[in-house]
Amino acid sequence: MKLKKNDVITTEIIDITNLGFGVAKVDGAVIFVSDTVPGDVAKIKIIKLGSSYSVGRLEELITPSDKRVEGRCPNVLCRSCAYKKLPYEHEKALKEESVRQIFKKSGLSEVEIMPLVGSPTECSYRNKAQYPVSRDKNGEYIIGFYAPKSHRVTEAADCPLAPSVFSEIIEALREFFKKHNISVYDEQSGEGLIRHIYLRRGEVSGEVLLTLVVNGSSLPHSDELVTVLTEKFPALVGILLNVNRENTNIILGEKFITLWGRDYIFDTLGGVVLKITAPSFYQVNHGAAELLYARAKELASPTKDDLLLDLYCGAGSIGLSMADEAGEVIGIEIVESAVECATFNAEINHIFNASFYAGDASDTKKILEPAERIRGEKIKPDIVIFDPPRGGTTEELIEHVSSLSPRKIVYISCNPATLARDMVVLKKYGYVGNQVTPFDLFPMTGHVESVVCLTRRLDVDMRR
Repeated sequence: MKLKKNDVITTEIIDITNLGFGVAKVDGAVIFVSDTVPGDVAKIKIIKLGSSYSVGRLEELITPSDKRVEGRCPNVLCRSCAYKKLPYEHEKALKEESVRQIFKKSGLSEVEIMPLVGSPTECSYRNKAQYPVSRDKNGEYIIGFYAPKSHRVTEAADCPLAPSVFSEIIEALREFFKKHNISVYDEQSGEGLIRHIYLRRGEVSGEVLLTLVVNGSSLPHSDELVTVLTEKFPALVGILLNVNRENTNIILGEKFITLWGRDYIFDTLGGVVLKITAPSFYQVNHGAAELLYARAKELASPTKDDLLLDLYCGAGSIGLSMADEAGEVIGIEIVESAVECATFNAEINHIFNASFYAGDASDTKKILEPAERIRGEKIKPDIVIFDPPRGGTTEELIEHVSSLSPRKIVYISCNPATLARDMVVLKKYGYVGNQVTPFDLFPMTGHVESVVCLTRRLDVDMRR
């Protein structure tokens, strides 16, 4: 049977992708179908034909899968969460297996994938959320998330992954926008004011920081907004504007304006009190991050003789959590405000063996230059921590770090595909890891965090 566009067929869903599309196979042809889960028997309509796969639309659910659940998320139109119609135990099994398959396909079948460590909580775990704002044809404000592969905003202000105070603040903002008919940014024309609502919360402190990303440098009636929000939400410690006039997918611009309060929150992670600004990196799932950091510290096992180099260090949370056992910690981070936070965090925690410097990990020739210039000596780390963005790190950085011959490299990754890719490169430069432990920091979504310790093979000549 050769599929044609607009064909309507009945088939069983046999798998699901990490983007939440059910997978069917008909005469060897792969079909991706939204709103389906493994075990569903469904009537689907072919809406797109491709050379390697087709896309189908669910027309009728004939027999629901025994794995299908309802009620994990009330937002029908939002499809940001891949696994919201599956029970959490099955979701965890899928994630663990996905990591295993990624490493197998990368030629790293000798690497053991350990059991996935689940999140202590399935809902309300996100301490950071960024909501794009739009308006429909009737002028109503839509606040939520982008539909897959589009910039069409779907309503999801009441997201179950975020704390309830986020949705309460959003509704107060919606009323304010309505009252004053505040314009929203239009990507086509480049006009309009409000682009995103960006919220951060300290899990331990309870402090909340609100940032409105705007296509301008001011907000009409901002004094009124400050009064309304601060009276209603005592957890708020700061209200900011972020100026982003660029036609870009990047959410935050470089300039912040404080309308009220302070431009940071405090929280505690890994036994360390942290100052966190709006642009600073900070793990979104506090409870799961505690487990991840504890495992990373166990793998690093620094001693008082060790110099620990923390690359992509953000506000210093990982390095500072290990400083009590290490001889010295040096952190490198490209975001200067995060470096300032990391330095401040060391001071308020009375950690005197940690220092932080601004540096770009993509520029291997200069990444350690600021620190070495101030210290007046070359840095020779015993342990290196990698915690890069989703794109992973570069071969140039791996080669440079390998030339420093650290005893261990502890790699924390939010993308198992780039972790596997980088481990292949690390192996080339003499560093191997035997066990990867996945952690679920993002329940309901398709994302998985992982950590691995790589050690230097003594039989590899690093003089290149």
